[in-house]
Amino acid sequence: PQGSEESKAFVRALLKRSMPKMKDEAIQDMLNRKAVVLEHYPQKKTKQKRKKAKGFTAKQRRELRLFEIEPEQQRYAIFLPLHELWKQYIRDLCHGLKPDAQPYMIQSKLLKADLHGAIVTVTKSKCPSYVGVTGIILQEFKHVFKIITKEDKLKVVPKLNNVFSLEIDGFISYIYGSKFLLRASERSAKKFKLKGTIDL
Repeated sequence: PQGSEESKAFVRALLKRSMPKMKDEAIQDMLNRKAVVLEHYPQKKTKQKRKKAKGFTAKQRRELRLFEIEPEQQRYAIFLPLHELWKQYIRDLCHGLKPDAQPYMIQSKLLKADLHGAIVTVTKSKCPSYVGVTGIILQEFKHVFKIITKEDKLKVVPKLNNVFSLEIDGFISYIYGSKFLLRASERSAKKFKLKGTIDL
């Protein structure tokens, strides 16, 4: 082990090398008056930014035809099991759809429910050709329903200016499409007003 003199000599030599422009007297003065702090600068760790998984753009989805139903799949009978699943889903959601259930409670549940698989009928429309169209909802978008009819025809029915009726276990609910211009995911979190203007 080094003695005190060797340690002093080492510190002087280190300071002389570290600060070559300073005179010996200034270095000695620094030793006598100040504590020397040997600074250590740790290397900063660069945080790697997590790359968010990017989904397809609307243009890419159209090009890949992700939401298109193939013509051979456009058959009403194929989607009847989906309708049966939907009915069970609504019964569970509304706690059984009992005769003494409050209509307002069922209506509020249906407003936020997923309608894929529901059988709907266009009861009123500003376009007469849509009135009477009945079928299973295959896809719901912000502005349209895609419905498969019993004649195995895929109909694209706009929500705007149309009124739809939906029947399950004797309970009939009416959907005013003009107030329904939302995606299914957005509708589940929306608060619907109790009162409002009812129009097409």
